[in-house]
This record gives sequence, structure tokens and C-alpha cells, in this order.
Amino acid sequence: MNRNHMFSQVIELRGHIIDSRILPKILDEVLDSECEFSIDEVVVGRQRGDPSYARIEIMAPSVEALTDIVGRLQQFGAQPMRLGQARLEAAPMDGAFPPDFYSTTNLPTAVVVGGRTLPVEDTEMDCGILVEGDRARCIAVSDVKQGQMIVVGHEGIVVQPLERPRGPSPTFAFMSSTVSSEKPRASLIHDIAREMREAKREGGKILVVAGPAVVHTGSGDLLVKLISSGYVDYLFAGNALPTHDIESAFYGTALGVSLSEGLPLERGHENHLRAINRIRLAGGIKEAVRKGILTKGIMHACVTHNVDYVLCGSIRDDGPLPDVITDVIDCQRAMRERIHAGVRVAIMMSTMLHSIAVGNLLPADVTTVCVDINPSVVTKLADRGTFQSLGLIMDVGSFLRDLLEHLAEPI
Repeated sequence: MNRNHMFSQVIELRGHIIDSRILPKILDEVLDSECEFSIDEVVVGRQRGDPSYARIEIMAPSVEALTDIVGRLQQFGAQPMRLGQARLEAAPMDGAFPPDFYSTTNLPTAVVVGGRTLPVEDTEMDCGILVEGDRARCIAVSDVKQGQMIVVGHEGIVVQPLERPRGPSPTFAFMSSTVSSEKPRASLIHDIAREMREAKREGGKILVVAGPAVVHTGSGDLLVKLISSGYVDYLFAGNALPTHDIESAFYGTALGVSLSEGLPLERGHENHLRAINRIRLAGGIKEAVRKGILTKGIMHACVTHNVDYVLCGSIRDDGPLPDVITDVIDCQRAMRERIHAGVRVAIMMSTMLHSIAVGNLLPADVTTVCVDINPSVVTKLADRGTFQSLGLIMDVGSFLRDLLEHLAEPI
């Protein structure tokens, strides 16, 4: 041991730590810090499916540095050999955690409290852990109330990493991968369709997050078919997607450009605002459908097929439509409510900001697919923490068309 590294802690790793690259990630994290490591024991599973084991001593120059590195290693599933009890402190005020709160990942997590190991419900990154009686759950800083008991520090935290088992693995056994436009799209979309069918068969929910490019590219009818087929339970979008969808239903344009001819129409730039105004006069999207004013399109399909939608606004929005939630905290709460109701598959199409926002709310075990013609969108989603996302660099229309074909195949 370096004589300047007088503080140490032994950690353990269990599971498919080599196949899933957890062990090298752990060692890289230590090497990138001011700490050192010593591998005391490694046992590699000999048979396919056998777990492996490693015991590693982490050495640091200070208690603070040791606490910091062990806390970071826990995000990869490392556990201190001396797993203590989680510490709890009362929130000092509404909307603020104690200063030393534990910041969550989106991985399955548990806390040790009073000798019991409590699974953390509603797993989500960048939250705190609230303990109430024999339950623990993630809570956003905006939702915490004064006096609620919040986990602080890193003691008593158990994080379960996503693992890739040995041998040939299905597409979603370990979803994170290098972004490339040269992936075998047909087989990937076939696997996505299989995951969607399995989710529906087992009572899970499917979430679609979509941007206005779905309408601009003339792919709105394909999304309508996906909704009509019963493979969409929730739709998350901003103001633009429903506005341009409704504009196309009323006027045959999107942002004033004819969807049939691809040419801008005279005074067509007014159409989106006129569409918003008609919906506002009707009292909202559902009322416009009920009154026979809105008779086709994505939002019409959502209403007629009982697809729950959450429309979240931004400072850029015209109007907005009366169905759009304009408070961002209320938007997050509305999206969390749907996600926690059993979302198993999330399909994100042609929307960078909404994909990143929703990705931040998803547990790591939700099958997540990001489809965009721009590679940077897929990369940014993974870089912001949604490492479980499978990225497809392709036109959204081609994706939807191929997905519908695979969903129509016999199970």
C-alpha cells in the first residue's frame, strides 16, 4: 500500500462481472481517482451461467476520498464486505434533501434499515430514497416534505447492476452498445417486436415518446396504425407533435408544408396556430373528437383507443394546446405516475429533448429503444445516463413500417 493511502475498505463483486464488463469498469473508476486497489481474490465461473466473484481492497488517502470512491463503485454493484445500516436524516424543509443525501441510480436498489433489507420502489436516477415504515422508494427533491426520513451517505446501500449472461444473449439482455448506423436493423426490430408482444401478454405497458418529425416525415399514419393495433398504452410528447398532427388533420399541412406535395402553401404558416385555436374553442382534444371536429390523426387515435397521453410544454410553444401541461414539475409527476404503472417497453422516436427527459425517469430494467436519423441524439441519451438504451440510426417512417410488419407476424 502507498504510505499516503492509509484508509482502506474491502469490496465484493458477484454475478456476471466479467461478461458484463463490471470488473474492468470498477478498476477503471479506481484508476481515474486518487485511490489504489489490490485484487485479493477472483473466482471465475466455469460453466455457462455460473456467476463470478471478486474481492478487492480499495485504498485512499483520506476518509472522504474512500467514502467517495466506494459510493461510486456501488453504482456498478460493488458491496462493502462490512455492509452496515443505512443512515436516515429528516428533510430540513419542503423541497430539499439533507446535505449528505444518497443520490440514486436507475438500477435496482435496496437499503438496509433496522436489520431489514428493503427494496427501493419506483427506481429512478438523480433522486433521494425516502424510508417510511417498512417501505423505501425514490423521491424527487421537488416532492420531499420537511421531516420525511431520507437516506444519507453510502452505508447500507445495495445496488444490483444489469448483467449480460454468458453465451449468446438476446438483444435486450445487455442493451447498452456502441451507436452505429450499420447495426442489423431487421433482426433488432424483430427483437423489439418480440419484446412488445411479451410485454402485452404479461400485462406490461408500452410507452411511446414521439417528436413532430413523425408528422413532418409523413409517418403519422404509421403511428396511428401502431396505436390502433393496441401496442401503445401511453404517449408522451410536447406541444409540437399534437399541434402538427392536428394541423395535418385539418389542413393537410405540417408547419404550412403540404404533406401530399411537399411544398409550402400560401399563408400555410398560419395553419398550426389556427389548428390550436380550433381545439381551444372546442375545449380540448378529447372534446374536439367527441364533437366530431377532429376526425383523424394521431391524437384522434389516442382518444378513440383510450391511449393515455401526457403533453409537456416548453417556452418555445405557440398556444399551447389546452391539453398541454405548462408546469415542468407537474409534467414530471404526470410522467412518473404512468411509468410507475407498469411500463415495460419505451420507444423514443425523433425527439432529443423529450427522449432525454423521459430517459431520466425510467428504471434501468425498462426495455428502451431510441430511434433517430441523427446519431448524436442516440449518443446523448446514453451519455446522460440512460445506458440501457438500444439506439437505431434510421428514418422513423422506415422503423415504424418495419415494426408493424414484425408485429403482424405469427407469435
